[in-house]
Amino acid sequence: MAKLTENAGNHSSRFAFFLFFHLNTNRMHPNIQTLGQLKASGYRPKSIKEELRDNLVDILRQRKKVFEGIIGFDDTVLPDIERAVLSRHNILLLGLRGQAKTRIARLLVHLLDEYIPVVAGSELNDDPMHPISRRAIDIIAEHGDDTPVAWLHRDQRYVEKLATPDVSVADLIGDVDPIKAATLKLPYSDERVIHFGLVPHSHRSIFVINELPDLQARIQVSLFNILQEGDIQIRGFKLRLPLDIQFVFTANPEDYTNRGSIITPLKDRIESQILTHYPKTIEIARKITRQEAHLAADQKAHITVPDLLEVLLERIAFTARESELVDSKSGVSARLSISAYENLVSTAERRMLINKEQKASARITDFWGVVPAITGKVELVYEGEQEGPYQVAMHLLGTALKEMFLAHFPNPDKLKKGRDTDPFGVIRAWFSGSNSIELLIDAPEKDYRKALDEVAGLRKLVEKELAITGEEAYPYMELALHGLAEFNVVNKDIVEAGVSFRDLLAGMLNDTDFDEDEY
Repeated sequence: MAKLTENAGNHSSRFAFFLFFHLNTNRMHPNIQTLGQLKASGYRPKSIKEELRDNLVDILRQRKKVFEGIIGFDDTVLPDIERAVLSRHNILLLGLRGQAKTRIARLLVHLLDEYIPVVAGSELNDDPMHPISRRAIDIIAEHGDDTPVAWLHRDQRYVEKLATPDVSVADLIGDVDPIKAATLKLPYSDERVIHFGLVPHSHRSIFVINELPDLQARIQVSLFNILQEGDIQIRGFKLRLPLDIQFVFTANPEDYTNRGSIITPLKDRIESQILTHYPKTIEIARKITRQEAHLAADQKAHITVPDLLEVLLERIAFTARESELVDSKSGVSARLSISAYENLVSTAERRMLINKEQKASARITDFWGVVPAITGKVELVYEGEQEGPYQVAMHLLGTALKEMFLAHFPNPDKLKKGRDTDPFGVIRAWFSGSNSIELLIDAPEKDYRKALDEVAGLRKLVEKELAITGEEAYPYMELALHGLAEFNVVNKDIVEAGVSFRDLLAGMLNDTDFDEDEY
């Protein structure tokens, strides 16, 4: 926040109070129009790093949350960022895709003052008390204390650039503009012919470069002196521009080997390197997915996703990050879970609309509608490519189902010999009696429940093992079937629009009848 002296010069106490209120609370646009008024207010220039630090100090003292909407980093990443800001460091956020690196960078804007004064008409957001551009200096020299002052909102002090191989020095730093030289009738030796790039235009702002390793090495070299000395060179011009910029860089560790690297001298000048990570628990991942998923109002009102299915969805992402078929160096973005959740809800909504029902609850069979969100979010290793994206997605779903089953039911392969009864005995016997069921994706709710209720012993299994009754039992009843199929207790086939469960032996004998439907 801008500092004020106790004495507001020749201004009345009422005007001094007005300035104090507006400049220190950051609630309203300051009513100062000229350089003379700004001087009288007692305003003192402050670097952007000092500005970020001072505002962070105030927030921490008030025990307020600094980074709203960032979940799972409270004890790891966010304290590191706060320490970097307090140290007035430039920051490198290093982590795999989908770890909120860019979002964190954008939230730093909230640590800026709401408004700062600039020389009206200046090219580089020049501070009226400390101009650096030739144009601002000339304006002040011409108008003196009558120099017009404009106010720049903090939202206008954020610049973001995605690093790509085609980015040039002219894009970032600047170049000589022959059109400007011709229009103003200036020789090329006059610095006024320079067209400044993104970095000089980010003076007194936060400048973010995403995917830094993708910048060519010679482009990274151009950032050396800006980070440390404030010097820039443009086609022979050596300008001493004390640029005041908070740099934030993001990078993916994969890029160090696949597409490029951060050259050592540049990395050495970035004071704080902060490692990001994926959610460490299923519960944290669920909170992120709920927060980020974009659902229509109708979907929120009419579609229910049971807790069991939310956990299953997140477990798919966790499984993918550990799978030997998925490239761990590339990572599995949190966007997989978000997109998958949106598809899961939409699959249930589509069924509701087709059957003209008033509401719907997501089912495990609805996860077949989630497959496109999985195949588009994972990078496969060679073995995974040989299997194919669809097969890998089904493998991840099957592994997650198996883990979920073991979290709620006994392991069929490790039942204690001394146990009085087999908890799955009645279910085995029912399927052995040539019984089978189909769970179709678009089946009405009553047909879905009727099919599950037909399986002898299935509801009793859920009631006995989990003490769950009534309508809440159906997701767990379906989970039990899918889990038993993963343990080869029953046979599961993918039919045209759903899944079919039948006796394992019957499935083996009639396997050739289902070749076209297998995955």
